[in-house]
Amino acid sequence: MTDFSGVEKDIRAVSSDAVLVAVSKFHPYDAVMEAYRQGARIFGENRVQEMREKFPPKDERPEGMKVYLIGQLQRNKVRKAVEWVDRIESVDSVALIDKIEAECALASSEMDILLEFNSSGEEQKSGFSGEDELLAAAAYASEKCPHLHLLGIMTVGPLGNDEEKNRRAFMKTAEVFNKLRGIVPSASVLSMGMSGDWRTALECGSTEVRIGTAIFGERKSAK
Repeated sequence: MTDFSGVEKDIRAVSSDAVLVAVSKFHPYDAVMEAYRQGARIFGENRVQEMREKFPPKDERPEGMKVYLIGQLQRNKVRKAVEWVDRIESVDSVALIDKIEAECALASSEMDILLEFNSSGEEQKSGFSGEDELLAAAAYASEKCPHLHLLGIMTVGPLGNDEEKNRRAFMKTAEVFNKLRGIVPSASVLSMGMSGDWRTALECGSTEVRIGTAIFGERKSAK
């Protein structure tokens, strides 16, 4: 059962202005539309192919509906992503920055992006692994990529449900975000927190949470 309104109410009790991204990966479009009827306007997807099969093109979507790519993006799928998404939140390398810039230039379009930070240091996670590396990429994107709008940072908390580990990772990301704003003063998005750790993320300064299971229930399968 889709419960966007209930989750939004819980989040608003903690933060009145945090943005709620409804993570719809592996869930059908009728569940997306039920969330939309309950007030959801921003949806998060992990895979370019699934997103393109599920959602209409940008100019054919219901009023106000936006789709953010939150999963790892392969460079050979950047063109398809640029055509379909409103924001890429999982930019994890300078090479990917270059590819997105090139595809946007070819299409005479622009793209909002977030840099992904591997705040937990877990090898199985994507993202910039170090603060200096991420900040150098931020400077590069802001200076060399006129078709990209760098809005901030995204991170995924550590595996497991250890609140203190989550808090340390989120606080570390918040510190990096504050330094990034010294490079890009207009940066305003700190995307941290999912179904199991969003409260901790908001306490650490998150401006955007990405909620899937709590809204849509357990995913049926990757197929």
